[in-house]
Amino acid sequence: MKITFIGGGNMAGAMIGGLLAKGWVPDDICVVEILDEARNRLKQRFGVICFDDSAGASLAKSDVVVFAVKPQQMHDVAVQVGPTLRPGQIVLSIAAGVRLGDLSGWLQRQDCVMVRAMPNMPALIGEGITALYSFPPKNILSPADIGIVEAVTGAVGDFVWVLDENQMDAVTAVSGSGPAYVFWFIEHLASIGEHLGLPAPISKELALKTVLGAAKLASQSGETPSILRERVTSKGGTTEAALKVFEEERLAERFRRAVEAACKRSAELGEELAKD
Repeated sequence: MKITFIGGGNMAGAMIGGLLAKGWVPDDICVVEILDEARNRLKQRFGVICFDDSAGASLAKSDVVVFAVKPQQMHDVAVQVGPTLRPGQIVLSIAAGVRLGDLSGWLQRQDCVMVRAMPNMPALIGEGITALYSFPPKNILSPADIGIVEAVTGAVGDFVWVLDENQMDAVTAVSGSGPAYVFWFIEHLASIGEHLGLPAPISKELALKTVLGAAKLASQSGETPSILRERVTSKGGTTEAALKVFEEERLAERFRRAVEAACKRSAELGEELAKD
């Protein structure tokens, strides 16, 4: 099976590394990347085949074509690449905000298997979560198509399928932007530890390992986060004192508004890109 990446940035690199770790061979992976530095880096790191334009990439020979360029570049790239695709190819887009109906129109292709993916930053270390939506809907994709898509995206972590493309805006707000929320929390938890008198290296280590350990526990325990929170919250204790301030400051409501703002912006970006 052969795969071509249009764009050779960080996420494409993460996916290529994951695929090679899963047993793919470099000769079956092609990258179209216009930047010399990025193209040379991919060649040296992975030994994959690289081109500086799509004309030499023999796209029609690929089973999967992954669009990994910036959302603002998708229109021009799709218009250029569309005529070189062939019926039945899997077109996988990881460009945030680009709707499959718009991409299909730019490609001028109604005969490809269109799939939209939203990976997130932990994919860079193989710990990502990718949401998938297909166009046409997943329930009419062949089992072989589904297996290929899941193999490609599963190379960098876990995946889930959503049934409505509008849900991708919520996905973007929760898992796409979510790592930034976690980094923000770690940053401020460590800073507060310093404020309370801890040496900076120790405070940072405590904050990092606390978040990492809590996430692993939540993932492996089988208990809901709310049950785990209750278990660590003793009546009249330190955790209860902190959570009481969260409640008084209506932190949950403020956090909800923040994530809703990310979701709204994702939808707005989709509208803006559709007009380009």
